[in-house]
Amino acid sequence: MCLSGKPVKPYFLKSMDDSELRRWVHRNGRTEFARSGGPGGQNVNKVSTKVTLRLPIAELPVDEARTARVRHVLGSRITEGDELLIQCTETRSQSRNREIAEERAVELLRHALRRPRPRRPTRRPRGAEEERLRRKKHRGEKKRRRRDPDL
Repeated sequence: MCLSGKPVKPYFLKSMDDSELRRWVHRNGRTEFARSGGPGGQNVNKVSTKVTLRLPIAELPVDEARTARVRHVLGSRITEGDELLIQCTETRSQSRNREIAEERAVELLRHALRRPRPRRPTRRPRGAEEERLRRKKHRGEKKRRRRDPDL
């Protein structure tokens, strides 16, 4: 509990390993199946192998800052219902497509939850700065020579 009386989500993704993240995705993911498009003959017309995996972002076991980061990084994949949406139609097997979708979800979440390294400002090397100024002077001299001599 925090000071406002609301329960605090555990912030354990720093120590959360892949197996825990995989379990969370498997446990909280809602899968839907449909018939895949594209080539495949009779199999495409009669077997629902396309997998759509929906993961509720609000239930991620991390603090609000990390949840907001997931929403920002994966914004184009998040529905209006605040669910991460992943589709897979790669194989002709429904169970394999489900596995691929869950792996993809784990990879996306791992990437989105990783804290970005802070940018360390760097200076331009002296040689590069001198070269830039030399080229600038050269360009200016070239333009100055194009002018009318009467001026």
